[in-house]
Amino acid sequence: MKAIAIVSSLLLALPLGAQTKAIDLKASPAIRLVGVKIENETYKGKQALRVTYESGEDGKSFAILPGFDFGDGTMEYEFASHLVPNPQEGARGFVGIAFRVKPDGSSYECFYQRPLNSRVDDQERRNHSVQYISTPEFPWERLRKETPSKYESYADMIAGEWTKAKIEVKGEKAMLYVNGASQPTLVVNDLKHRASRGTLALWVGPGTVAHFANLKVTQ
Repeated sequence: MKAIAIVSSLLLALPLGAQTKAIDLKASPAIRLVGVKIENETYKGKQALRVTYESGEDGKSFAILPGFDFGDGTMEYEFASHLVPNPQEGARGFVGIAFRVKPDGSSYECFYQRPLNSRVDDQERRNHSVQYISTPEFPWERLRKETPSKYESYADMIAGEWTKAKIEVKGEKAMLYVNGASQPTLVVNDLKHRASRGTLALWVGPGTVAHFANLKVTQ
């Protein structure tokens, strides 16, 4: 299903004639799994793809979607995440979208959320609600140490509840919008892999069970 997309963004306007494709998120052998398992599930009234963290090394725990050659464009989706039983210390319901992913998963850019941080009383943790990373060179630990607060921000979310998100990408710039906001929650002006191309992946972190639905890609 394709249709002409009109994307209202002064900063990352897409070219005239950009097309939007609704992605059928269903478990398939064509989806490459790295440190996760997937299942079809109806979650809180929505047909969704459930992605459960099993293991991960260097931030690589995702379901790589086939058939994309993504450079510039927009990804709109809904997510909900919660924790596995008896999660490890520090689990926050990590959930997001990786883009410009190399076919072997060795490098990618990613925006992800930590919904369990969003409504705690600790303001420092609240400020770590959303995150940008670039694998393998720039994990969150390095970015937080070298450039505190530059690649993180706050967004209001409730763990386990559906949340809408949108990522806009053009060249070396990307912006994350949460909950239909007209202004971005996080702006990255210097994507570490620059103006690269690759596929997309549904990304989760340690201790997380995530649900993804209504993914639409415009490019």
